[in-house]
Amino acid sequence: MVVPRLAQYQLAEEYYSTAFHEFTHSTMHESRCNRKSETTITRFGDSAYSREELVAEIGSAMICNRLGIEHEKAFQNSAAYIQSWLKALKNDNKMIVWAAKKAEEAARYILGDTDE
Repeated sequence: MVVPRLAQYQLAEEYYSTAFHEFTHSTMHESRCNRKSETTITRFGDSAYSREELVAEIGSAMICNRLGIEHEKAFQNSAAYIQSWLKALKNDNKMIVWAAKKAEEAARYILGDTDE
């Protein structure tokens, strides 16, 4: 995971959104939220890659919201990114629900939220 330094962003909220996106990817490992078997990524843009990008961006948005780290520009960027991956998955109408569930699991893991 490589995230540019905070000073390289115009808004701190965009930095945190990017960092939490990458943190969400880190929960794919079987010792964390175990999405690895569900999203075996073979190449950029394939359906598994698209699903994982969707999970990571939704997870990032959930964490930013929960922590109160929000800015209109960062929100718009996130929404546009989510929309772009949804287009890649246009044939799967249930994907947004699956991704939101997986993103919530990842966000809870990152935040240490064990309440059910």
